[in-house]
Amino acid sequence: MTHAFVFSFSRLHHVQLAIPADGEEAGRKFWGETLGMAEMLKPPELAARGGCWFDGGGIEVHLGVEPDFSPSHKAHPGILVTGLHDLAAQLEAAGTTVTWDALMPGYDRFYANDPFGNRLEFLEPRRRS
Repeated sequence: MTHAFVFSFSRLHHVQLAIPADGEEAGRKFWGETLGMAEMLKPPELAARGGCWFDGGGIEVHLGVEPDFSPSHKAHPGILVTGLHDLAAQLEAAGTTVTWDALMPGYDRFYANDPFGNRLEFLEPRRRS
């Protein structure tokens, strides 16, 4: 007999991205200054590990120090935004390369890397004409 479990997913709470030791300032500049996210206070027990957390529009990004850091070139968060073209312009003005991709049906999207080489995807539902 199979037991029926009753649960449902609510929303993604956060995504954690790895950063190298001493990468917090570059993370703050990218996520805080360039993308305009607010830095969050980490609980003291977790703050001792290094890293930093950000919140913007109900999306949390946690940057965690990884001693043997290696950037994620394939795995990535997909972040829904409004004003995708303005975001691309903001990133490019800050020196970040934006690579557009038209392969996701119904969405405009691009990829970019954070200062550590981690892949990021930003997408916006395509406007119907």
